[in-house]
Amino acid sequence: MSVLNDVDGITRELQDRISGYQDSFARIFERYFEELRENFDGPADSRFTARSLELLGDLSLRGGKRQRVAFMYEAARLVTDQPVAGLDEAALSIELLQTHLLVHDDIIDDAPTRRGGPSTYFAYRAEFPGHPQTALGLALLAGDLAAFLSLRVLIDSGLPVPLKHALVDVQTRAAEATFVGQMFDLERDFPEIPSIELLNSVSDFKASRSSALAPMQLGLLVAGEDPAEHAVTLRRYALMFGISGQMCDDYLSLFGDERVTGKPNTADVRDGRRTYLISALLTAATRTERTRIESILGRPDCTAADVDSLREIACRHGVDRTLRAEMHRYAGLASKEASEWRDRWRADAVTFFERVPIWGVERTL
Repeated sequence: MSVLNDVDGITRELQDRISGYQDSFARIFERYFEELRENFDGPADSRFTARSLELLGDLSLRGGKRQRVAFMYEAARLVTDQPVAGLDEAALSIELLQTHLLVHDDIIDDAPTRRGGPSTYFAYRAEFPGHPQTALGLALLAGDLAAFLSLRVLIDSGLPVPLKHALVDVQTRAAEATFVGQMFDLERDFPEIPSIELLNSVSDFKASRSSALAPMQLGLLVAGEDPAEHAVTLRRYALMFGISGQMCDDYLSLFGDERVTGKPNTADVRDGRRTYLISALLTAATRTERTRIESILGRPDCTAADVDSLREIACRHGVDRTLRAEMHRYAGLASKEASEWRDRWRADAVTFFERVPIWGVERTL
C-alpha cells in the first residue's frame, strides 16, 4: 500500500501544511514587494528601474511550489513548535534567491515561459524587439538585483549579528553551488551519454544544495540549532531528495501536462539536454531509433510531433516506467534517512521530512 493511503491521513496533512505555508508566505511576499517599490533607493526618473522591480515581483508572486519555504519552516519545527523570530526574513531570502535563479535559468535556456506566464527575459524581449542586447542586459541585471535583495533582507533584519552572518553564509554557499551546478549542467550536455554519477553530481550542485539543504540549514539556525552538528545526515537527505526531484522534473519535461508544468514539452528536446530521461532514452534505443533521437535533439524547430515520436520510443522501451521506479527509489532513500532523526528531533516535523519525498513524486505522476 502506498504511504499516501496511510490511515493517519498523512497525505492530507502534508497538503494542508504546505498549502498553509504557500498562503501565509504569499501575503508576506506581497507586502515585501509593496514596501520595496515604495522605499527602493533608485533614481526617481528611471522607468527601467521601476520596471525591473515590477517584473521581479510579477515572477515571484506568480506561483511556485514554495517547497523551499516549507522545508525551512519545518526544519525549525524539528527543534521547536514555538514562533521563532527571523523565519519570515529567511523565507524571503530563499525565494528572492530562487527568483534570481529562475530569471537567469530562463536566459540560459532561452525559455519563453515560466510559471504559466512570460519569463522575465522574454518579457523584456517583447518590450524591446529591436534591441536584443538591451533586453538581455536588463534581464541579467534584474536577476542580479534579486540575488542581492535576497541578502539584503537578512542584513536588514533585526537578528543578532552572529546569526545574520551564519544565514548569509548559508545563502551565499547555496548560490555558489547553484552557479557551479548551472555550469556543470551545460557541460553535461556535451558528452554523448553522461553517466549516472555525473547526472547525480549535477543534481547535487544545481538542485539539492539550494532546494533542500540550505532551507533546512536556515530553519535550524533560526531555531537555535547548529546544522553543522548534523551535516552528514542533512547532506544525504538533501542529495537523495534532490535527485528524486530532478528525475521527476526530467520525466515531466516529456510526459507532463504543459498546463501544469508551465513550460513547453519541447524545451529539453529543443535544447538538446542530456537529462536523466534523455540519457536513459539514448541508452535504451536501438541504433536506428538513436539516429532518429539524435536528429531531433538540439533542433530549435523541433515540433510536438517530434516530441511525440521520442515519447513513443521511450514507452516502447519502458524508459518511462524505469525512471518512475528510480525516482521512487531515491525518494525512499531520503525517507529512510529522515526516519532516523526521531531520536534527536520532534516527531511530527520528522514525519514531514520522512513522508514528503514520496508524496512529492507520487502527486506529480
